[in-house]
Amino acid sequence: MNQPLRVLQIVPSISLVYGGPSQMVLGLSGALAAQGVEVTILTTDSNGDAGQAPLEVPLDRPVEQDGYHIRYFRCSPFRRYKFSLDLLQWLAKHAHSFDLAHIHALFSPVSTAAATIARSQKLPYLLRPLGTLDPADLRKKKQLKQIYAALLERPNLAGAAAIHFTSAQEAKISERFGLTTKDLVMPLGVSLPELSAHPEAIRAQLGIPSDRPLILFMSRIDLKKGLDLLLPALETLLAEKIEFHFVLAGGNPQDPDYEAAIRSQIQASSLVPHTTVTGFAAGETKAALLQSADLFVLPSYYENFGIAVAEAMAMGTPVVISDQVHICEEVRQAEAGWVGPCEVAALTHLLKDALKDASERQRRGQRAKAYALQHYSWPAIAQQMIQFYQKILATTAR
Repeated sequence: MNQPLRVLQIVPSISLVYGGPSQMVLGLSGALAAQGVEVTILTTDSNGDAGQAPLEVPLDRPVEQDGYHIRYFRCSPFRRYKFSLDLLQWLAKHAHSFDLAHIHALFSPVSTAAATIARSQKLPYLLRPLGTLDPADLRKKKQLKQIYAALLERPNLAGAAAIHFTSAQEAKISERFGLTTKDLVMPLGVSLPELSAHPEAIRAQLGIPSDRPLILFMSRIDLKKGLDLLLPALETLLAEKIEFHFVLAGGNPQDPDYEAAIRSQIQASSLVPHTTVTGFAAGETKAALLQSADLFVLPSYYENFGIAVAEAMAMGTPVVISDQVHICEEVRQAEAGWVGPCEVAALTHLLKDALKDASERQRRGQRAKAYALQHYSWPAIAQQMIQFYQKILATTAR
């Protein structure tokens, strides 16, 4: 009888503070476990980089969840960088017990060191960059990243069995530092919240008029998300007497100053009576907002996948996104929404176009849902991932 595939998922943190990309490791692990893979997540207890207390979790022992195990390790000696010497020592000791490692994030010390250990232990590994190879991201702390890449990440990329990109566009633009890499392009899946039994109640609860289109931004409040484009675009629509209600659902405990600046900008603008700021939305509130929204908008300056966009599509909500959200081509081809450049005028035009025709919004929402359910299903993605893991193992000698 064949032994089950034993896979490590290694990620610096799975705290909600770090947003969707880290959380997606849980969705992937659950889907793999449902198909018979023995999955262990190695991660730290990091819960933010702005002085937050660590996660209250058992340390260095398996925590069972949805058919897989999580091993949390204390961040030490460098909590700021989500580094854990204990995690790395455990990996060095137990790497031989696993068939393969799937390592998430580059330019993160614990992931970097984990890839180095995997290579030394002859444990095949995939690297998922999470957008860190995007030229826009590499421009941040450019000189430091050039040194880091030359000394540490270039050897890790060279030694990887594959680089896991979540969209063709991410693979196309990502920096390889002069290397030729084996690329795997496979999207992330969507774990849908339970549908709200009465989604229309969210409008009454938040004081949103029932006769106005609801425009939803549901993501981290971060500079890269394009709110500096969206807010002026919405103000222009109001000046042209186009009616809507805007819901800003998100937060940023990592950068509370920027979140406060966005809230202040709204308060000082004509948007005040037409805007509801909910903070971070989860559970039934999240589901009800996604179900009730007439449009989901995310004009990001760069987004290697766009999990929030995929979630909105799966709920049947048409999307208005920038062409720097890397599933933009999929949205275009599926006619699942509207796509344009990162410019205020272009975004204003897209929103105006989308708001003028309710039947067209409905048509694109239906196409969005059909596409998402076919392409962003965790069971289907897990099946493809298992086949790829097995392909790696068949061609890798240990």
